[in-house]
Amino acid sequence: MSAASDYDDKPREACGIFGIYNHPEAARLTYFGIYALQHRGQESAGIAVCMDQRIRFHKGMGLVHEVFDDASLSALDGKCSAIGHVRYSTTGDSILTNAQPFVIKHRGKSYGVAHNGNLVNAHILKQELEEQGSIFQTTMDTEIFLHLFVKNLQYGFEEALTRSVTCLRGAYSFVLLTSRGEIVGIKDPNGFRPLCLGRLQNGEYVLASESCALDLVQAEFIRELEPGEMLIISEKGLKSIYPHAKTQRSCCIFEFIYFARPDSTIFGKNVYQTRKAHGRMLAREAPVDANLVMPFPDSGNYAALGYSEESGIPYDLAMIRNHYVGRTFIQPTQSMRDFSVRMKLNPVKELLIGKNIIIIEDSIIRGTTAKTRVKSLRELGVKQVHMRISCPPHRFPCHYGIDFSTKGELIAAKKSIEELRDYLNLDSLYYLSLKGLLESTGVDSPERNFCKACFDGCYPVEFDKNISKECLENRG
Repeated sequence: MSAASDYDDKPREACGIFGIYNHPEAARLTYFGIYALQHRGQESAGIAVCMDQRIRFHKGMGLVHEVFDDASLSALDGKCSAIGHVRYSTTGDSILTNAQPFVIKHRGKSYGVAHNGNLVNAHILKQELEEQGSIFQTTMDTEIFLHLFVKNLQYGFEEALTRSVTCLRGAYSFVLLTSRGEIVGIKDPNGFRPLCLGRLQNGEYVLASESCALDLVQAEFIRELEPGEMLIISEKGLKSIYPHAKTQRSCCIFEFIYFARPDSTIFGKNVYQTRKAHGRMLAREAPVDANLVMPFPDSGNYAALGYSEESGIPYDLAMIRNHYVGRTFIQPTQSMRDFSVRMKLNPVKELLIGKNIIIIEDSIIRGTTAKTRVKSLRELGVKQVHMRISCPPHRFPCHYGIDFSTKGELIAAKKSIEELRDYLNLDSLYYLSLKGLLESTGVDSPERNFCKACFDGCYPVEFDKNISKECLENRG
């Protein structure tokens, strides 16, 4: 049984992507790049390289260090371009066939793609492509992009890219690799998912979901790709194409709250400092007398620091995380299912017994893990348990690449704050207001720059609309 029950209260994101152009150790640098992005996906990993006008690849199920060893990396060695991917499935089954990068051959040329996000019109496009004779090898929405792309290659490489992406709706950041060695970075016109450009000391360019991957390979951060931008990296240098009409910027605000690594800079802001700002705002909105402020490591750490600094209440790591718990372990009976939680975190009893505590969490999605942890604190002898959440309640499903896709999975959609407080056996419960969340990002006009549909139900890109035959016929 998977240890995923550790994360019942945590949403999971689709993927992390990485690309590097024309480097003598491209495969190994890509390994380190996707290693730095491991937090974005733990189900599968893969690397594809372009050598001698063809694309080789290696991918498998598991973490980056489980999928690759020296032998597999040596098979990809040489001066080349490369792309890499770590995956958590939001569309398509968690099987090896769906691991990325996804590579195809078409008329003597090869193309590989890695994708982060979710296409909301995928099923419509797939049905229409199949009616026109396309045969799909996977259940991923990523494959749809490549079918559109090769279908439009008759118009030339750049026009094929343009015609293909303008058929897509939803959240997507792609890195594309060609058998000529070009690397292409593509962002959807709303800019849901982060994608940034860096440069190594010898001038080679790098693309990555987050800047923490650039740091690990010692690449200088240049800039983030703009919403709707297609950036082609080739022997001619950099070329940007903007095939979309300008539209509402809708960066996923949950990147700040949970997904991105705290040492990354996304959407122009440092994640660590932003999460601390959320905690400071939370302390101003919902003060309470207590002996200590504590997170459940590691998700609430930074907001808890901000809450402590603003409130003056001491910060303590009163729950210790076991970093050696594997991704899977044996759970022999149903009665032992709580072991998945207890194996990961253990309380420092001397800090907690008889105390009034404030727990800072970044989110509550399904509520099961939070309930178990609060129960263990009560049994230990904690006097009062107050919980503060550094974002508003999740009441609406996400259609853009987060794994809660129905309202039924979201406990805040079914219970009021008071009901949820009683369900979790808390003395008080408070969620950061949407206004406070947006203000504390420090971004100009945040209400016009972020997707916050999971909080307010206002979806920036409609889904299940007819893109359909007209698009496919007009685009080739």
